[in-house]
Amino acid sequence: MRTFLRRAAALVAFVAVLWAIQVVNWITGYGLNPAFGLIPRHLGGLDGVIAMPLLHGSFGHLMANTPPLLVMCGLLVATTTRALLPVNTMVIGLGGGLVWLFGSSAIHIGASGQVFGWFGFLVVRGFVDRSLITLSAALAVGLLYGSILWGVLPGQPGVSWEAHLFGAIAGAAAAFLIRTHVHAPRLGDVDLD
Repeated sequence: MRTFLRRAAALVAFVAVLWAIQVVNWITGYGLNPAFGLIPRHLGGLDGVIAMPLLHGSFGHLMANTPPLLVMCGLLVATTTRALLPVNTMVIGLGGGLVWLFGSSAIHIGASGQVFGWFGFLVVRGFVDRSLITLSAALAVGLLYGSILWGVLPGQPGVSWEAHLFGAIAGAAAAFLIRTHVHAPRLGDVDLD
């Protein structure tokens, strides 16, 4: 139970950091976006692979990403026993790296690539692990957010469909490559009265 609470606190802290960065970005006239956003095929934009999920173009942009971030990361916290860091590293590194290599020549910002990465991971992991818990998480995510798959298609101006597509691919790859079996609680994790 302590591990779950620690991970849940980290999730809340992550979202709080996103909002704090958004306030600073807004105060600076969104100067952080061109300074730290992902700019494909430019060495100066390579740091955006890591910074892209932290930056947003408006409060509305961040508000749109906050609920799916909380839901999907909550499911990750509840069902991914030891692989949160490797999964996130792969979604950010591989997904962002692919945007840097193949994305359109714009500044890419926003946590939606992370959202699509977690979506891809949770859905594919349900079929890879085939446990009741991971299949239930995959079903929940599919029912709640299945319509986001339209976001991997080009067409909406100002939306980085590349971050969506490559985030989902990175998440699916993480489901195959990173073992995240859900284990029954150990005796030490159970409260005995």
